This record gives sequence, C-alpha cells and structure tokens, in this order.
Amino acid sequence: MILGFKQIGTVCAVFLLVSPSSFPKSAVASVNHQAQLIAQGQTKIQSNPVFRPILPKLKQKTQIKILLPKFIPESDGEYPIYAIIETASQKKYDILLGFSPDCNGGNACRLGVLSAEAVTQKTPRLTGKRVSLAKGITGYFVDFSCGANCSDATLTWRQQGVQYTVGLKAGDRASLVKMANSAINP
Repeated sequence: MILGFKQIGTVCAVFLLVSPSSFPKSAVASVNHQAQLIAQGQTKIQSNPVFRPILPKLKQKTQIKILLPKFIPESDGEYPIYAIIETASQKKYDILLGFSPDCNGGNACRLGVLSAEAVTQKTPRLTGKRVSLAKGITGYFVDFSCGANCSDATLTWRQQGVQYTVGLKAGDRASLVKMANSAINP
C-alpha cells in the first residue's frame, strides 16, 4: 500500500479544505501546522493599473492571497511600466516589473520584483533591518549593492501565512515601505 491510513486521512482533509464548493470566497488550511489563507475566487483586488493585464491569470493560478501595491515608483506615466508573471503556482507567484512588455529581467529594462510564497517549515528566517509597516506588521529591509550592475533593495514581510517581498533595482527604503504599505492597506 502506497499511503498509510494516516496519510489518506490527511489527503482527504486537504481535499475537503480546498474544495471550491465548500469555500466560495476563501478558506484557511493548515500546511505543516501553519495557517495558510487560500483565496478561492478572490473578488476585488485594489492595485496599480499595471497589474490589470496579468490579474486574471494570477487569480486563476494561485491560491495564496494576492497582494499587489497601488504605489509603484516611476509609474507616473512618463515611461510605461509592465507587470510580467515569471512564476505562478498554487502557493507562489513572482512578478517582474519592467519598462518593456518583453523584459526578461535584464538590467536595462528591469524596475523591480514582487513575490509571494506560502510559509513552510523550510522557509528561512527573515533577515535585514527591521521596519514598521501598516497594520502593525514588521518588515525586513535589505539594501541593494552595486558591482557591474546594481541589485534590488528588498522589503519582506509575512502576513497570514504568506511571505511577501517587494524589490526595486537600486531602490531606497522609503519607496519600498510606501510600496509595501500600499499593498497591505487595500
């Protein structure tokens, strides 16, 4: 027998928890004994208009809560910003922010990144300089470094069992805090 009775019970419980008919809007499931928000059919996500083209696919692919910022530096209309899905699965998404619709992360077209991933026991501890964010959340800021190219400065926080990161190429802390807070406060 491939699965023991204990594993079969766990698998059945997971199917019951993620059944769309059981929870039309959202549900809380336990993954590695940590609460995870599973957002079935998320309805209204307030965000910057650059995310409109990718939002339907993102909603279809992921079950974690989607948090997208309303504020993005450089999105004042002078140069268009494009959101490009790099990864989208049930428990993770990675979005590239670029200055061209076909940007693949290259230095010249890259503005930054957004990512989210369900927290598990294997998720590393957050590091960086502690930063206070909206709703009493603590974020961790990691500054950029420059060599031949400059890396992203990042701000990472955890909310409802999901780890979120916003990053800007050679970004500053104030812009990242404003970006993160605009995602946290709908």
